[in-house]
Amino acid sequence: MPELDWRKSSYSAEAANCVCIAVAPDATVRLRDSKVPGTVVAASPHALRTFIGAVVAGELGRS
Repeated sequence: MPELDWRKSSYSAEAANCVCIAVAPDATVRLRDSKVPGTVVAASPHALRTFIGAVVAGELGRS
């Protein structure tokens, strides 16, 4: 996999632990936790927007 331009959330400020995001050459969005950078989740932009919308709307519940 080519090196990606990982960006961390602006909400993380100077914190070392954060969620990072990158867009891969195939246009998929990649997410990772800075504490475990080898584990990467890939999603289409549409799937990520749908997921974030469901989180914001409280549609996923808590377990």
